[in-house]
Amino acid sequence: MPIPASWSPYLLSVLRIVSGLAFLQHGTSKFLGFPSAMSGPMPPLILASGVIELVGGALLVIGLFTRPTAFITSGMCAVGYFLVHFGKGFYPIVNGGETILLYCFIFLYLAAAGAGPWSADAARGRS
Repeated sequence: MPIPASWSPYLLSVLRIVSGLAFLQHGTSKFLGFPSAMSGPMPPLILASGVIELVGGALLVIGLFTRPTAFITSGMCAVGYFLVHFGKGFYPIVNGGETILLYCFIFLYLAAAGAGPWSADAARGRS
């Protein structure tokens, strides 16, 4: 049985919430030590990415300022992929970049599609 097309806006919200929560974990691990702590001092680029992960992930979860937040997080993921992963090999399975690559394109989609009906943006009347 196929999923009814009428579910699409709600599944967009679910995609935003789940991907935002997963992305948020990267920021909480850098700054709050949860669910795992990073060891040692963090270089400036890691600190900057942590701020984007923490603030951007939280904004995406609640669906506030979704389009600009998703655009910024997508760009951060694209830069991260090419700075950290691409030099280790062409294919994401080889260079360990599958996750950041998926985040990049999920967030790019959210920047175009918006937050969905279950969001602060929808409650404010902005989709």
